[in-house]
Amino acid sequence: MATPAESADQILYKPEEAATVLRIGRSMVYEQIRLGRLRSITIGRRRLVPPEYVAEYIALLKRESQAAA
Repeated sequence: MATPAESADQILYKPEEAATVLRIGRSMVYEQIRLGRLRSITIGRRRLVPPEYVAEYIALLKRESQAAA
């Protein structure tokens, strides 16, 4: 049985989980957040990434890839 953190319907990702979903490193996630390319939310001191922001980031990467072609 999957834990809530492993659920496909997860509401918020920790940066480490977003990195796993995106198949990039944790530090790259933080860099993309810092640059404003990957949006995130803050709750207290925690930074979290909603799945729709991951989808927006993927769409951004696709647009950039198409523009470079």
